[in-house]
Amino acid sequence: MKTWAVANQKGGVGKTTTAVSLAGLLALQGRRTLLVDMDPHGSMTAYFGYDPESVNPSVYSLFEQGADADQVRGAILPTGVEGMDLLPASTALATLDRQLGARSGMGLLIRNALSRVADEYDSSFLDCPPMLGVLMVNALAACDQLLVPVQTEYLALKGLERMLHTLHMIQRSRSQELAYLVVPTMYDQRTRASVDCLGELRRRYGDNVWSGAIPEDTQFRDASKRGKPLTVLHPWERGSQAYRKLLDALLDETATAAQVVGK
Repeated sequence: MKTWAVANQKGGVGKTTTAVSLAGLLALQGRRTLLVDMDPHGSMTAYFGYDPESVNPSVYSLFEQGADADQVRGAILPTGVEGMDLLPASTALATLDRQLGARSGMGLLIRNALSRVADEYDSSFLDCPPMLGVLMVNALAACDQLLVPVQTEYLALKGLERMLHTLHMIQRSRSQELAYLVVPTMYDQRTRASVDCLGELRRRYGDNVWSGAIPEDTQFRDASKRGKPLTVLHPWERGSQAYRKLLDALLDETATAAQVVGK
């Protein structure tokens, strides 16, 4: 199972939209995909019509009670999209660092939980909270690649800097370097600010920035109201097509890496 973490230490940059859109495309391709909501705000959980205030069991339950195979499977919910399931978030996750963060083994719980269902899914996406803590540590320990959505406006660059600082700290505890890709989002080619910010992203981070950009598109909000990814509802809209190009790039990277390993 290939696992992507979607994270940025700034809110409102398109993390949930990115995870849901890519997962929807994979599901359309017949690839079984698991979405994991690790944000106490529960935006992804609410996206699919579940209440993060009351959903139980959830990601929080796994931290509280353990993550054996039965408990992980018991927490997984349908999304209404064939081939795409959800491990929901509870708002109780906001208390996790205070209550359980110091407990031994907490940093690898999500990686261990995903290993319990690895044969049942082809891919998974971890929707992360916008702050450093045990949840972020878990996501970075569990993923094969980090995706960092960055809104193409200058204030968002600070969130990216913090996210990459966190990544470099986590790298020290991993056995191998974690690849990351910056994904420009909410891009509006009609505005100078958006164009200049995209140029600055490419200048600063080079090949770690995806060659495309996700456009500003109100249809993403309309799709969330209907509880379905735009890539599933309207796969030929420009926002969906942008995510299709991003997914193609990610799958090409995966195939290339597999070929290198196989040599």
